[in-house]
Amino acid sequence: MFSMLFHWNKRVCLLYGLLFSVFVPLQAKRDKSYWQQEISYKMEVLLDVNTNKLTGHQGVKYKNNSPEILNKVYFHLYFNAFQPGSTMDIRSTNMPDVDPRIGEKISHLQPEDVGYHHILKMTQNGSNVEFQIQGTILEVTLNQPIKAGQTAKFQMEFESQVPIQIRRNGRDNIEGIRYSMSQWYPKMCEYDAKGWHADPYIAREFYGVWGDYDVEITLNAGYTVGASGVLANSNEVGHGYSSTPSRTTGLLTWHFVAKKVHDFVWAADPDYKHDQHKCADGVILHSFYQPNETYSENWKGLLPIMEEAFKYINANFGQYPYPVYSFIQGGDAGMEYPMATLITGNRSLTSLVGVSVHELMHSWFQMILGFNESYFYWMDEGFTNYAAEKVMAHLRSKELIPGKPSPNPYESFYTGYKNIVEAGIEEPLSTHADHFETNTAYSTAAYIKGAIFINQMEYIVGKKAFDSGLLEFYDKWKFKHPDANAFIRSMELTSGLELDWYKDYMVYTTKTIDYAIDTILPSAQTTSIHLQRNGLMPMPLDVVVMLTDGNKRYYTIPLDIMRGSKMDVTPEGTPYEVMPDWPWVNPGYELSVPFPLDNIKSVTIDPSLRLADLDKDNNKWPLPAS
Repeated sequence: MFSMLFHWNKRVCLLYGLLFSVFVPLQAKRDKSYWQQEISYKMEVLLDVNTNKLTGHQGVKYKNNSPEILNKVYFHLYFNAFQPGSTMDIRSTNMPDVDPRIGEKISHLQPEDVGYHHILKMTQNGSNVEFQIQGTILEVTLNQPIKAGQTAKFQMEFESQVPIQIRRNGRDNIEGIRYSMSQWYPKMCEYDAKGWHADPYIAREFYGVWGDYDVEITLNAGYTVGASGVLANSNEVGHGYSSTPSRTTGLLTWHFVAKKVHDFVWAADPDYKHDQHKCADGVILHSFYQPNETYSENWKGLLPIMEEAFKYINANFGQYPYPVYSFIQGGDAGMEYPMATLITGNRSLTSLVGVSVHELMHSWFQMILGFNESYFYWMDEGFTNYAAEKVMAHLRSKELIPGKPSPNPYESFYTGYKNIVEAGIEEPLSTHADHFETNTAYSTAAYIKGAIFINQMEYIVGKKAFDSGLLEFYDKWKFKHPDANAFIRSMELTSGLELDWYKDYMVYTTKTIDYAIDTILPSAQTTSIHLQRNGLMPMPLDVVVMLTDGNKRYYTIPLDIMRGSKMDVTPEGTPYEVMPDWPWVNPGYELSVPFPLDNIKSVTIDPSLRLADLDKDNNKWPLPAS
């Protein structure tokens, strides 16, 4: 049995490596103008669970695929944020709407509870290099420039202290999990066509270099570890990974391998219950949680539900390319990483499934489509929010979780967006994630307006083109760093429409949408419906005319700058009637319909409620009763 497990692990790792060695070059050939850096990490770390000190050796092979010469490199030192006076501490305490998860907690940390990374030694190609630490950034002056196409080898010795858990990473979280090891190692900053992205860490978002991780973690043998990647020595470890008896004394080394990822997470606790579930397609799901009389049953039921979630996501958003995924109790709420998530676990079944679906969906919108989250946080969180609602509706339709699918699952998103606009604190999506004036504006932009952005895209191009565009986007850009332009181009290719205007309005401005039915003018056999654009953002319009005999006529009015119209069907399955273009500069438009006014019961703009129209009351005729 042990021999079979050993050979199975070798086969998985071999197949895993072959998959990416064959697949990635094929992807790269699709766009010769695009380049990205390449990295591999080899880490051996020792965690002392008595002192919460981590000592480690890190070897890095870094290939410069850019056309530029690099004279410096930079690393993130995330643990350094958890010190009084850090950038995160100052930023958190000076926001007008303080994040209660952080607040003044960092400023009150005692020496034994702070986090830090001490870099003891560093070499490049065997020779010592000069380096300096500024807060959460390590700046390394190279002894040899890395020319275009060259690879440099770095060796680093470091010592770290795991901070008390405040935000995302750390020890002894609110549910008693000992170690949530995210953003835990010196991590190379990304360099792309815009240069270095050595952003100080203030608890916002991330950006990482695509590469491979080979990580050996040694700690007390009584701890169970969940992590990114495949456990290469499961036959030695046990702890639910294999039938090998689990040792509880001495030290134990865990060897994880994660290929074609841009980060690595792990968590450890002596009380973890470890469940496994093999999906029909061979993907192995893991869960790690503390036994609890109230919540353990929810955790036991989680993995079969998540298999159904995987099936739906694979069909609608692209095939999951990795062999494993782990749901790990830890962190401070929910946070995504390659092949794993940290989530708090004391939840109802619906809540547990909901947070698991959201973080899993990030495997598509961030872990596989690796956005620069400092700028495209709204694609990361917004697209994930949009997709997660679809997944939850599917799970409800399968009666795997309580409740029925909502007829309008995005209604609260539109309400939240309207609230922030009316409050006057909205900032454009082009704002760097770290530089929002308020946490509220950032959260609304990332989670709400980002979801509205993609939901409205389906409205503009039609469902068939939209669904094809999503899969085209995924297929072309997986294992790369796409941006908003990449998404727009995928939608343009599948719809045949011009869509840059939509991106420009939604991303670079805070102009809003407001359309209205102005007047209805009857004649003998026709009726003229005068529509008015009150907002500053133009959009195509869907209009439904309800007749007194119960029939409906659906019209779609394209913008002239779309250079075409969506090809879509109505809720009744019939095609929309495409009307003449509405020139985007015109504030008004006349829609002429071939019915006398006496035959018209009502007229409605945007019957599917997908427009972020700030005043929906003027979208109907007759006006709603007050």
